[in-house]
Amino acid sequence: MFARLPILRLVAVLLIAVLAGGTVLQGAQTAAAQERVERKSILQLLFGGNKSQKPAASTATAPRTSRVKKPARTTRAAAPPEPKVEKLEDARKILVLGDFLANGAADGLTEAFAEAPGVVVVDRTNGSSGLVRDDYYNWPENAPGIVEEVQPAIIVVQVGSNDRQQLVVNGEREAVRSVNWMAEYERRTQQLIRILRAGNTPLVWIGLPAFKSPSMTTDMVALNGVYRKLVAQAGGEFIDIWDGFVDEEGKFIFTGSDINGQQVRLRGSDGINLTKAGRRKIAFYAEKSVRRLLGDAAASGVTTMDDSVFPELFMPTAPGETAVAVMRTMPVAMTDPDLDGGSALLGDMPASASLVRSPRDMLVIDGILPDPPEGRADNFAWPRANR
Repeated sequence: MFARLPILRLVAVLLIAVLAGGTVLQGAQTAAAQERVERKSILQLLFGGNKSQKPAASTATAPRTSRVKKPARTTRAAAPPEPKVEKLEDARKILVLGDFLANGAADGLTEAFAEAPGVVVVDRTNGSSGLVRDDYYNWPENAPGIVEEVQPAIIVVQVGSNDRQQLVVNGEREAVRSVNWMAEYERRTQQLIRILRAGNTPLVWIGLPAFKSPSMTTDMVALNGVYRKLVAQAGGEFIDIWDGFVDEEGKFIFTGSDINGQQVRLRGSDGINLTKAGRRKIAFYAEKSVRRLLGDAAASGVTTMDDSVFPELFMPTAPGETAVAVMRTMPVAMTDPDLDGGSALLGDMPASASLVRSPRDMLVIDGILPDPPEGRADNFAWPRANR
């Protein structure tokens, strides 16, 4: 029995050695497998690729951290609108009469004088009105009451865009721009002008612009000729805005320069209505004359209104009234008159005996052409005379 003990111990030692060797061998194989690096091909060496993948991230969940709640953003309150300039109680009133174009001119003038405490624009326009459809709105009948109510310092008129309609003359319907139509239209225009000028209130008549329709544009040219002649005869001032709404060739434009010289949309897609920039542009043409007539009353810093800020209004003398010669100071030479052998001011000459301008003076000074002779291309009378 005691002889078997060494044999059993030897067998036990051998078994332990075998088991230990297997474990070491398995561990070595595992380590070798982990350290094995794949060889790269020549393409991988040249162009890269097959990068060794990063070990997978640990699946252990990161400890939760308490979020710090950010304070809510405080939105800035919108800046309050700038306070409007308060108008003076005795501010000068600009009365605007006419159709939808005049309504746009009123909006533009309101914007132009928004910072002037001494000027108020009163809009009494009627968008669909005109001088033809007096059954819809009769300007000669309504104008006196409006003028009496408003007591304006200046009257601004723009009308005619709705007047391309037949006129009933002596019970007969007359086509637009026929001889009888033009005669009756001139009579109605002159009647309205006489009413507006009855109180010697300065009258500023804004002309009509071009329109998309060529035939409508042609009619507007003829109507502008009527207004220009009759307003000048009554001592008013005609404002020609035609060039501001056509190109260099005289053709209608949708886009053009605004009052700041920037290219903007001036007309609506229908080729009739005006955009905000277009309305402001029409008012810009009349603004110069209005500011000249109002003087310092149109300034932005006026606090009181008296005769010192309101100049004596000057309008051209109507035919039949006594003309008063305007004395103007001639310019002084840069050098003393004694140096050039003279004793009079530069350009000193006797005043002209006649105050009536010749056709040449009207063309050079005022830019007004005489009435075209009958039969010429720019004579728009209809029907044309028989040849």
